[in-house]
Amino acid sequence: MAKKSSLLNMALVLTLVCLGASAAVAVVYAVTKEPIEMANQLKINSAIKEVVPEFDNAPSDEVLNVTTPDGIEGKVYVAKKGSEIVGYAIESTTSKGFGGPFTIMVGFTPDEVVYNTSVISHSETPGLGAKITENKSAFIQQWNGKNLGDGSIKVAVKKDGGDIDAITASTITSRAYCDAMENAFRILKSISPATASEKGENVEESNFNDGWEVMEVIDL
Repeated sequence: MAKKSSLLNMALVLTLVCLGASAAVAVVYAVTKEPIEMANQLKINSAIKEVVPEFDNAPSDEVLNVTTPDGIEGKVYVAKKGSEIVGYAIESTTSKGFGGPFTIMVGFTPDEVVYNTSVISHSETPGLGAKITENKSAFIQQWNGKNLGDGSIKVAVKKDGGDIDAITASTITSRAYCDAMENAFRILKSISPATASEKGENVEESNFNDGWEVMEVIDL
């Protein structure tokens, strides 16, 4: 009987410990949820500011959740000065990074030219693939001023027959960046100026440029 009582006590103690741990986790989550959300929003707002021309609205309040006809999902932040749209900041994710998925913010002017890009999150190798975070690097700067849909540029690294100079010793990361840029442009082409002028919840209409040459990006 004593042994049975001891087992019951152990089970009771274990249950109480589990309940206590669960309660502690819940409290920590409740306490940290808002600061984490604020930090993430600050990171988003900072990225938007880096990639589009000067604006006077709050792009994060005018976000469009977009799904392209071929299933690519992303967010579009509309930057305005007065009532005029001055740019689109597009949050684009690729699953092809060397260290796993990463997310970038791509800024386009209203005439679909890349204004600038910025990395929001990544898991690439420090000193190699992580160079995508160096906003003044040649790799990042080469995108600026390019129209990805007028046929003037093949969005692939030169090793794959494209026009993009890869980061030295980081071909996979460079290919993944090309993939994220292509995704961003597809998202851009899925919205219309009329839709972008208003805050939206989801956009699925297509406005693709039939002349856009898309090269398949292959990770080896």
